[in-house]
Amino acid sequence: MTTLNKIFRNFCSKQRLIFMRNLAFRSNGHNENKFFGISCTIGGTIALYAVYKLHVHTVYATQIKSEKELRQVKLTSREKRFIRFSSVEYNGQLYMTPQDFLESVVEAEPRPRFKRKILTEKEIEKMKELTPPLNQGTSRLFRSLRDKGIISYTEYLFLLSILTKPQSGFKIAFNMFDTDGNERVDKNEFLVMEKIFSHAWKGKRGLLGDDDKVTSIQEQYVDDEQGLQRRHIVDTTLSLHFFGPRGNNDLNFESFKQFMLNLQMEVLELEFSEFAKGLPTISEVDFAKILLRYTYLDTDEYDMYLDRLLDRVKENKGITFEEFHIFCQFLNNLEDFSIAMKMYTLADHPISKDEFHRAVKICTGTSLSPHLIHTVFAIFDDDGDGLLSYREFIAIMKDRLHRGFKAYAKNEGWEAFKLCIKQEMKAT
Repeated sequence: MTTLNKIFRNFCSKQRLIFMRNLAFRSNGHNENKFFGISCTIGGTIALYAVYKLHVHTVYATQIKSEKELRQVKLTSREKRFIRFSSVEYNGQLYMTPQDFLESVVEAEPRPRFKRKILTEKEIEKMKELTPPLNQGTSRLFRSLRDKGIISYTEYLFLLSILTKPQSGFKIAFNMFDTDGNERVDKNEFLVMEKIFSHAWKGKRGLLGDDDKVTSIQEQYVDDEQGLQRRHIVDTTLSLHFFGPRGNNDLNFESFKQFMLNLQMEVLELEFSEFAKGLPTISEVDFAKILLRYTYLDTDEYDMYLDRLLDRVKENKGITFEEFHIFCQFLNNLEDFSIAMKMYTLADHPISKDEFHRAVKICTGTSLSPHLIHTVFAIFDDDGDGLLSYREFIAIMKDRLHRGFKAYAKNEGWEAFKLCIKQEMKAT
């Protein structure tokens, strides 16, 4: 920009000299050059000035556009998922319905829809009337409300965190909300902690890849430097459920604990019923598919686990919902299990069935059935010696626990290409 300024000033100085020379021609009687010389001088100056202004405007506009795009496309995986699944909008803010939330944690993609619904104030008021009080909460709350409710982005993060909490962590979560220590949480305390949840879950932002449909996300993203939470306040389904239509109810620990248990149960029931198709059990293969559905395995690795299971489980007894529920409770205690096994084996050695059963019971207080343990070992016993590969099992179960939100380096670009070439050369 500085160089262009210098060029323009130098040109203007030269044109000023030419203009003065033309005036001298006129005083000496050379009238025939008067209009031509002056016209060329003025015309050239105007033309260059126009080019200069166009360049300045283009550079400035490009900078503004680039800054705006960078500001808009820096979305976390949770923000992108919330945007994809949120089906309603009110006052310029995106919201999930209870049905949207359930779909976001059990489905890879949202259900097809024509466009996002714009809610009216009348519809918001109707939703308030349909929201049940906390003492009427059940494990079918979200399924019964379906699209008759709204969930904000910060509430979405809070609900996600509930799904991975062990029961031992419920009290810690409640105490985080109970900032004044009176064993009760009011609406203001809850809203403050919700905001803390949103900042804690944001993580490191990164630019979207080429396959993330940047344009569509840019059009939907609300850029107010507070994630997807707008500055205006509207009573959501969760705040109404917890604190009532006037917002003056308090939340005690037992009610909070029951809500968390109900939500965990509802998501597991929905996931189980997807494979059970109305039957009391799911097959061992379906159980393996549920465990592997959020992992980052390639097709060959995924098929390898299923083939192992098919080769080793000869009798298809099926997995009941109670067995599935207990195993998922164990996964919520995976960190405790990992610590227990490291202290026990000291060196991440493979685990026997008896050791696995004992460690699960110590961490959760419940026992897994022999058939479920046999099924788990059939999937993760890599060489068929009756021992569980500890590292492999923990890594895949963490993927399952985080439901696809675990951070991974993208397998793309030049570095990924070089890695692929090296692997193929080793294979050949």
